[in-house]
Amino acid sequence: MAGSRPSSVSSQSSSQAFTSRLLLLLTLLPLTLAAFAFVLQWRGGLTDPVSRWSPDHHEFPGMEATTSSTSSSRTKDSGCTDLLGRSHYPSFPYYRNWKFDFGSDLKPKICITTSTSAGLDQTLPWIFYHKVIGVSSFFLFVEGKATSPNVSKVLETIPGVKVIYRTRELEEQQARSRIWNETWLASFFYKPCNYELFVKQSLNMEMAIVMAREAGMDWIIHLDTDELIHPAGAHEYSLRQLLSDVPGNVDMVIFPNYESSVERDDVKEPFSEVSLFKKNYDHLPKDVYFGNYKEATRGNPNYFLTYGNGKSAARIQDHLRPNGAHRWHNYMKTPNEIKLDEAAVLHYTYPKFSDLTSRRDRCGCKPTKDDVKRCFMLEFDRAAFIIASTATEEEMLHWYRERVVWTDKSLNIKLMRKGILTRIYAPMVIVQGLRESGVFSNVIAMSQTNLTEFLSSVENSDSSKAAKSGVISSRKIGQNGQSQVTARRVLQISNNASFPSAVPPESPPGHEDIQVEIC
Repeated sequence: MAGSRPSSVSSQSSSQAFTSRLLLLLTLLPLTLAAFAFVLQWRGGLTDPVSRWSPDHHEFPGMEATTSSTSSSRTKDSGCTDLLGRSHYPSFPYYRNWKFDFGSDLKPKICITTSTSAGLDQTLPWIFYHKVIGVSSFFLFVEGKATSPNVSKVLETIPGVKVIYRTRELEEQQARSRIWNETWLASFFYKPCNYELFVKQSLNMEMAIVMAREAGMDWIIHLDTDELIHPAGAHEYSLRQLLSDVPGNVDMVIFPNYESSVERDDVKEPFSEVSLFKKNYDHLPKDVYFGNYKEATRGNPNYFLTYGNGKSAARIQDHLRPNGAHRWHNYMKTPNEIKLDEAAVLHYTYPKFSDLTSRRDRCGCKPTKDDVKRCFMLEFDRAAFIIASTATEEEMLHWYRERVVWTDKSLNIKLMRKGILTRIYAPMVIVQGLRESGVFSNVIAMSQTNLTEFLSSVENSDSSKAAKSGVISSRKIGQNGQSQVTARRVLQISNNASFPSAVPPESPPGHEDIQVEIC
């Protein structure tokens, strides 16, 4: 026994040493890993997940920053050092030489058409945001400020953008449209302001279908320049990815709209400054919607200030036609449509105080309750027109703060918890990244040379008279006989056919619908 005692003591001592080493290893391993992770993050190898998605951080899916050395090299090679003034900038999907120029390698091919009089401060962020998410072509029917050389010549230099001016030739061509002989849009004919715009948008959409077919597009969307597509629900932030997942038998995809909820009365750049939105009825449980209806309307006529029936994308196919600004239809069949559960159109509704007077100045109706019904389809637009036409600047600002601006933070938090309001940072981050990267300033600067050459050439051109009157002959629509033949082929059908009425802008369900839901 005595001889075995040293062996037992030695074994016990060895076991204790092993245990101590194991405890030491288990203690040092997490500390080493933590230190290694800290070094990587400090050197830029890892990104803090909390700060990655904050509104102050300009990295978003598809916007991974390049190294400063690569950035410096590109800046030097492009000769844009003074213009861009950046050695570090984010990259985007489909980015190519600052022009986002891409051809047939992206499928499906998506185009957007719009009718606009907006300036570059609104149209440039709108165009390039949609380029970032996969839109390849734009058909811009321009009027007012958008036709001025300082705006239109910039737009014309952007790859994928086609500018269509409202010339006499265009109006004569649209006057021959079959739409005037059909009933589905007839209730909007020969009325002022919003009704006139609605008809004009429909006629422009009809022409855009022909252009989209000739350009080989797969999908067409009608949007206003105060609206952005929010392609939530796809595995990447991409409208192209979202539409590529749509089954082949689907003809139309409906995007419910969300409405901006501005929190200040001094917003200057809505796409860069607004992140709070009110969700659509279609994306909310009915009990949540109707249970919070009164607080969400804040004394306004409806849940949304303006429309609530969304916008839509249509697959390019034979016999496609517009069905008002919000929908598409087909002369030969009822389209098979789906409504998306997550993706939406973000509508920046009256985001600037100046929107009150700018809308007033575009309409010549009398500011009376009876006359505004002739001019505007929605209650809030009527009320806004009257207040902008009759009130003082101070009274207008008070009304704007009370009806449009969401200044009650406790209410905002409550409705966010209920799911009525939501924060969406993606467009803000993308537009801010584009602006800070110098994309907008670069496009404007590059167009200046072209504008100077254009103005000097028109003086010696045979078409100088047309150019001075705002007619750009190279951009006219209807000159090409093949286009007109295509239009007739697409739209040819019996005059005796009966079609559903055009879908106007419609308000979301209101108080009168609550009893129906309960029953």
